[in-house]
Amino acid sequence: MAEPRQMRLGAFLYSIGHHVAAWRHPDVDPHDAFRFEFYRKLAQKAEAAKFDAVFFADNVGLLGGSAEAISYAPPVYFWEPLTLLAALATHTSRIGLIATVSSTYMPPYHMARKFAALDQLSGGRAGWNLVTSGTNAEAANFGLSHQLAHAERYDRAAEHISVVKGLWDTWDDDPLVLDKESGRFSDPAKVRFLNHEGPYYSVRGPLQSGRPVQGHPVIVQAGSSADGQKLAAATAEVVFTAQQSLEEAVAFAQGVKDQAEAAGRSRDSLLVMPGASIYVAPTREEAQAKFDALQRFVDVKAAAQGFKTFLDWDLSEVDLDAPPPPPPFTEGWQSRQRLLYDLALREGLSVRQLVGRISAARGHLVLVGTPADIADTLQEWFEAGAADGFNILAPTLRDGLTDFIDLVLPELRRRGLFRTEYEGTTLRDHLGLARPAVAARPATAVTEAAA
Repeated sequence: MAEPRQMRLGAFLYSIGHHVAAWRHPDVDPHDAFRFEFYRKLAQKAEAAKFDAVFFADNVGLLGGSAEAISYAPPVYFWEPLTLLAALATHTSRIGLIATVSSTYMPPYHMARKFAALDQLSGGRAGWNLVTSGTNAEAANFGLSHQLAHAERYDRAAEHISVVKGLWDTWDDDPLVLDKESGRFSDPAKVRFLNHEGPYYSVRGPLQSGRPVQGHPVIVQAGSSADGQKLAAATAEVVFTAQQSLEEAVAFAQGVKDQAEAAGRSRDSLLVMPGASIYVAPTREEAQAKFDALQRFVDVKAAAQGFKTFLDWDLSEVDLDAPPPPPPFTEGWQSRQRLLYDLALREGLSVRQLVGRISAARGHLVLVGTPADIADTLQEWFEAGAADGFNILAPTLRDGLTDFIDLVLPELRRRGLFRTEYEGTTLRDHLGLARPAVAARPATAVTEAAA
């Protein structure tokens, strides 16, 4: 008899909380955003609760456009995530470690080497959340006057990930000979040059680091645009997405799985994990009070300015009590822009109301209620095919994560929806993903390649 299907859960650790005003809450110490010990304890707490992974977002530019605008928001991407996760790997033993790194601004050889190293250092727990970056602030840090066009970024990303996977496969799993008598360290038939030549990249290889423990670190993709879905269907194993309704979430999840199937993959090889921000308490009144307490700290004008820097959608000078104007075309975050505008149209929201809604979780699902209320919704989405699991966005840290662990996880376990113990040691084990074999490639053996 087949084992009952269970949810996958990630703990999305985002500064001192996902609510835009988390740092202003009296129970939050903003200095924690700059303390390694804070993240060490959060990762260990998530591991003790048997989460599949901790997840870190990133961008490579300080958004805001001016010192005045920057002064109203904490630097939520202060920590470079690969460095942070390498440190956390030494303080954890089982939980997955997922870092967001942009394919647009890191060459594929660096990317392959860094994630291979993290996978080896952690014993097979690394995951790469591939993003293409979507702001001009980031482009300006890399010698560009404007970000690359959306379609071009995804074309580059498709070649980039192909090169990265190819580099991971330049070594077989068992290449070492270690024959002290002959002096032969490795088997030359099990190491090969990549010799990739493409429209965007030329990469010789082989990788210095050897093959990762997992074969390939788990590939996560966070774009929900048409280009993002196409890339995810072809290459990703986990899709992180923002969805506002059950119907839209089912359509998205099944649609991207349809595309994966059309690309020759099984539907189960691609897991969809929407973000969910949880406000939970023993009673609905207490849960609502937690939500309301944070909403009172929202500076609507400052938050509206964030639409301009993050989404190229300027709402800072419009009537806050009028409906939002249509967003302009952008080469940036197209899917999030469309999601938020559609939400405003569907629910008749004013700019003020829309800003209030997204302040809680930047467009992700927000749930407020008792443990049973929260579990009911998560179970409904899971069983309806809207999600294979969820990335949990704690409104404040530490308390929001503690609330979910102490109140919601016991209810999910009572329903048989989440594990009580880890059954494997790698992130692939936790997620139920197969370990890829070395790809058959027309790569040149080291002994035959030109020096």
